[in-house]
Amino acid sequence: MDNFISDISGKQFPLEQRISGASIRQPILKLVKKEYPNFANDKYIAASELMKFKEAYIIEFLKDESGQLSQLDQQVIDSFKENRVISASLDGDNKDTERIGDRIADKVAEFGGSWTFIISFVLFLLVWIVFNIYWLNNKGFDPYPFILLNLILSCVAALQAPVIMMSQNRQEDKDRERARNDYMVNLKAELEIRELHEKIDHLIIRKEQELANVQRDQVEKLSYLLKKMEKIEEAFNSR
Repeated sequence: MDNFISDISGKQFPLEQRISGASIRQPILKLVKKEYPNFANDKYIAASELMKFKEAYIIEFLKDESGQLSQLDQQVIDSFKENRVISASLDGDNKDTERIGDRIADKVAEFGGSWTFIISFVLFLLVWIVFNIYWLNNKGFDPYPFILLNLILSCVAALQAPVIMMSQNRQEDKDRERARNDYMVNLKAELEIRELHEKIDHLIIRKEQELANVQRDQVEKLSYLLKKMEKIEEAFNSR
């Protein structure tokens, strides 16, 4: 396997890891030159060595106004270094940690905000009123003005409101978690796109260098052939 010697560390690396200074983006190149002033566009560095400077550039790029790195940004940087995929799924991760009370609150809120609950409750009220006024001749257990029914309605409203608020708070937490996940995925995608641009630039420059080397070899061979033909022609004319 062909190797090359890095111009910043003097160590040998596989040839496919060789990256020229001309193919490195200027912000990252400045970080390399800051630590290694002799490094120039005609020098070479290994991809594994360049990753350290890319990480430093990403950290500086993501720091907020306070000069600190947020926890989300640090997780994205770690996944970028370790080449891990950030999962955008949210519901599947939280189902295992949900408590029974949370599930009950979700079910109550789901049922309380449906037409099934509205129609059922209206039918219950009608049956209650008709049963007490007509069937029991307004002398039953809850005659008009239906004090017991009002008490039941007040208890239902008093219990249903906090349960619905609990479910709404949990939904807000899910929305925040989903927004957090979207931010991490988008940031990781942006970093990956930047990395892809660098790889494409490096590939183009490398191919251009190979093409220049091939053209130089062809020119040298043509020059050699022309000189040889001139010598043959001189030898033929001297006769």
